[in-house]
Amino acid sequence: MISGQSALSENIKRIMQRKRACPALCALFLALSFLAEAQQPKPIQIGYLSALDRPGESSRAEGIQTALRELGYTAGQNIIIEYRYIEGNLERAPALAAELVRLNVDVILVAGGSGPIHAAKNATKTIPIVMSALSADPVEAGLVKSLARPGGNVTGLTTISRELGGKRLELLKEAVPKLGRVAVLYFPVPQSVSEIKEVLPIAARAPGLTIQPWEIRSGEGIEKVFAALNQDRPDGLYLTSGGLMNAHQKQIAGSALRSRLPSISAVRESVDAGGLIYYGADVTDTYRRVAYYVDKILKGAKPADLPVEQPSKFELIINLKTAKQISVTIPQRVLARANRVIK
Repeated sequence: MISGQSALSENIKRIMQRKRACPALCALFLALSFLAEAQQPKPIQIGYLSALDRPGESSRAEGIQTALRELGYTAGQNIIIEYRYIEGNLERAPALAAELVRLNVDVILVAGGSGPIHAAKNATKTIPIVMSALSADPVEAGLVKSLARPGGNVTGLTTISRELGGKRLELLKEAVPKLGRVAVLYFPVPQSVSEIKEVLPIAARAPGLTIQPWEIRSGEGIEKVFAALNQDRPDGLYLTSGGLMNAHQKQIAGSALRSRLPSISAVRESVDAGGLIYYGADVTDTYRRVAYYVDKILKGAKPADLPVEQPSKFELIINLKTAKQISVTIPQRVLARANRVIK
């Protein structure tokens, strides 16, 4: 009997010891959990401000994500990308830029014209801003002090697209030899107005073309312009970049296709939407350069010291499917020069 009581007593002691040890172990496990969490690096936050809507921006956004992955930045793992879409309404830009600033992102990537970049620059003087292939001259637009030494918190890439105006007219004339009158569609931002007044009239002389500017001020105005063009019947269209033109390239290219008008565009998305020709910066190379800027800044470089780059690679893309739909036969010598032919 005494032996049984002794065994029972020992069991009770062991149970009580385990009960006393349990809170201590729980506290230890909890402390280790907090320590492990504290040691996890905080994901990098990238703000992405686009002049387009989600579908319109998707190909460029995916291209930039791919380029970032090549440098070791994977969305959902070590970076978080916060997207904001202006959807062609520039009045939304300041509020959306302010949202990204409130999130305290590490860098803001702006894909669009000078308007969205100004909105981001006005929203913050400290968060670095990377331009993605701005078509305007960033110095003239007041975004940087110079291309070599930007100063401030803005840097990135510019295509200075208007400088390619002469080459685009030349290519359109080669693709459509009977071309005579060219309607130039533009949104009245400074770079487009400058292109129409200073670049295109001079460039049109050699190929013997007549330039006819058509201003578009709103998305609703696009169909009105095309209704008038269907009456006027120019021989071709030149689609500028910047502001509303970037945001509505798909609609404009679709309208050009329905009107059976051959077009050349300064915006890459246009040719996939039914435009005939794109000539401009090589977009794949541009994505890589955007990722390069983001990487440099995240590693400590200051935007003020990173020179603004102009494109070094260009591409000619021809939509042969569109050519067939509008009954245009592209000369073989032009097709042979294309980097890509859409069939």
